[in-house]
Amino acid sequence: MIDPYKIINIKKLLLLGSSLIVFYACQQENTVKNEVALREVTLPKKPNEGEVAANGMVVTAHPIATQIGLDILKKGGNAFDAAIAVKYALAVVLPKAGNIGGGGYMVYRTSEGEKGALDFRETAPAAASRDMFIDENDSVMNQKALYGHLAACTPGTVDGMEQVHQKFSKLSFKDLIQPAINLAENGFATTDYDVSTFNNAMENFKEWNEADMVLIKDSLWQAGEILVQKDLAETLKRIRDQGKDGFYKGKTADLIVEEMQEGGGIITHEDLANYQSVWREAIEGAYRDSFNIVSMPPSSSGGIIIVQLLKGSNAYDLKSMGHNTAETIHLMTELQRRAYADRAEHMGDLDYYEVPIDMLLDDAYIANRNSSIDLTKATPSQEIKAGEVDRIESLETTHFSIVDKEGNAVSITTTLVAYFGNKVMVDGAGFFLNNEMNNFSLKPGFPNIFGLIGGEANAIAPGKRMLSSMSPTIVEKNGKLFMVLGTPGGSTIINVIYENIVNVIDFGMTMQEAVNAKKVHSQWLPDRIVIEEGAIDSVSMQALESKGHALRIFPQLGRTEAILVRPDGSYEGAADITRTGDAAAMGY
Repeated sequence: MIDPYKIINIKKLLLLGSSLIVFYACQQENTVKNEVALREVTLPKKPNEGEVAANGMVVTAHPIATQIGLDILKKGGNAFDAAIAVKYALAVVLPKAGNIGGGGYMVYRTSEGEKGALDFRETAPAAASRDMFIDENDSVMNQKALYGHLAACTPGTVDGMEQVHQKFSKLSFKDLIQPAINLAENGFATTDYDVSTFNNAMENFKEWNEADMVLIKDSLWQAGEILVQKDLAETLKRIRDQGKDGFYKGKTADLIVEEMQEGGGIITHEDLANYQSVWREAIEGAYRDSFNIVSMPPSSSGGIIIVQLLKGSNAYDLKSMGHNTAETIHLMTELQRRAYADRAEHMGDLDYYEVPIDMLLDDAYIANRNSSIDLTKATPSQEIKAGEVDRIESLETTHFSIVDKEGNAVSITTTLVAYFGNKVMVDGAGFFLNNEMNNFSLKPGFPNIFGLIGGEANAIAPGKRMLSSMSPTIVEKNGKLFMVLGTPGGSTIINVIYENIVNVIDFGMTMQEAVNAKKVHSQWLPDRIVIEEGAIDSVSMQALESKGHALRIFPQLGRTEAILVRPDGSYEGAADITRTGDAAAMGY
């Protein structure tokens, strides 16, 4: 008997229009039987829920990557195995953000309740210096930190995935990376979303790459065209056969260094060989009476700010205030301005800067910080933190959430920073490099591409990790796994995660309802709230303006991929299919 979930998944893959991919899905059918003991759970599904399954759930930004992760779970792999397979698959099918030329973060919780975090964020090359983007007139050379070879930092993804495999995996690494190799070698059918990103970046590709780069065409890309990536396939094979040494040493390392030398970059063989991911203690904090938040520590700012926001919310009855009312949005804005001010002042790479985590998470500190909140009027940002912020980060990051039948949970967010990173594809290796240099504080008080101001805590230094807003997060309820979530969106990530959590806990939404719900965002200067289109009505807008807020309507905030543990122990997978992208949740 064919698994009904498999039928659903094949139908989703058919929408991609590629017989190659459908063939791959069908080939996996026989791997399901008799390989894992399945849990029997009654699954009455509400109309407003996402995908529901008893034995495992995978939610990613691309249906092919989701299918690959699900197949790994069905073969007997755990959530960590599936995460590795998904990560490499995304490097093939989502080149604008999925990557081996960037880095990211993982937060995890094992079925035994062990929690932790892996920081595989990129690092500044040894030749980097504090003022390397400051010219003789003391002006910031921002474009050099955004585009081209000098913007790149040493990638962390490959080392990070090897660390995960060594610590947690059940299956062989070769089995986990092979699906990605097959996709790169045989190709996959591009979607409307894929080709829109390729076409929008075409001029950048032509400026920074040779004419034979795989994504460069004389005509526009059309949905349904098969993208074959032979160079990337060979790079992945070297990783398959040699582990991280197949990337940080040998031919791939030579190709990266040659690319750097030809374009004026500064990554060397020594930078690559010396790269190491770092296992860290997760940030934790209580919310309401029953919930515990587990999130990413610095070099991410996300975990600390999310806990600050939730602890601040503890003092208010959000449910009675109402979802996306003027009163609730005003309160959230006041909380956010104070927390984001702390970000600029106090946060950086833990290995280079002593972040005062205990102080920032202290209940008394947070209560005092928020004591000046007035529910009738906005607090001018200049009274909280000086600076100028006038930009909002794009969505060129990607997140995925995975839970297996034992209850192991993995939350991973990864990025190249801007879409397609620094726009440079390593010649002969088939992957884009990041432009993480722009995530450092290029000059105190100067905003980066995402409108975030930094100070000395996030200044450039050799080997240092740049500050991030990526916030892979897990929530426990009464000591048990409850929620796994994350989103792209740069500076907006933190607030989108915060709002998803309160949507479920305070407003009683299903996971899918919480993900679909319109979001809002604020930091500090300018004194403005960014509101996702359709989030509030005109009356609420007028009420916020009367409190002193300036408003800006924005087409999209976040693209959350999340999992919720239902009361019967099954999983609700919520893929964000209401916003731009190709996300998919699949379980069994």
